[in-house]
Amino acid sequence: MSLGPYASFIVTSYLATALVVALLTTWIAIDYLNQKRRLRELEESGVVRRSGAAQRSRR
Repeated sequence: MSLGPYASFIVTSYLATALVVALLTTWIAIDYLNQKRRLRELEESGVVRRSGAAQRSRR
């Protein structure tokens, strides 16, 4: 497969895009874990979600 005279630009562009996607995916995963931890801390301290309270009162 010959990419011609622009091969280095094409390969560099694909690598940069892959790096950005990997970094964004990692950032989202870390943020998700932090949000879950924070929510667990709030629930343990007695703070409840409104949607959760409404569902419990219906039962």
